[in-house]
Amino acid sequence: VLLITSTIRSYRLFIMLKQWINQFGTTIYIQIGSSKIRLVNFNTKSVFEDEPILVIDKSKMGAASTIGIGRAALSTASADCEAVNPFLHPRVLFADFAAGEKLLKLALQLILPRRLFNPAPFIIIHPMEKTEGGLTIIENRALRELAIGAGASDVMIYQGQNLVPEGFSLEQLKLAHPEWRKI
Repeated sequence: VLLITSTIRSYRLFIMLKQWINQFGTTIYIQIGSSKIRLVNFNTKSVFEDEPILVIDKSKMGAASTIGIGRAALSTASADCEAVNPFLHPRVLFADFAAGEKLLKLALQLILPRRLFNPAPFIIIHPMEKTEGGLTIIENRALRELAIGAGASDVMIYQGQNLVPEGFSLEQLKLAHPEWRKI
């Protein structure tokens, strides 16, 4: 019983420390569409914009390995490679969740500063198409899980005008959209 209590306390302390550290993380704004993905680091104002293509090498038996993302990876791909657009589907924004998560993870690595210790970013996902009538709870959940799986500390699914880094306040955005936390 003493060991279990000690483990629970250690875990709670770890979670509290992680939440405190993540307060110093960056805010990443992601616009997702079937023909373009755009990431903006609101702290450094750096931008990554490319086609949402994940290039996978299928030449190895068993496990497929990722070659890269975007047009540059597509132009260097060999015949054994497969290009996947995880956001190209006629009805919804997702066609392949696992590929979308991997693509987002690689894109985040390109836009986040390289440090020994990086707090997890707060991610704002802005679906740019196929949102007529609003997003379903399932689509909201899928977008949230996509960002969390890619390394986000927390996620806001945003629909509205494009956001810009100049004059941006995450707290004001959260106050303007109090429903952001309901998923």
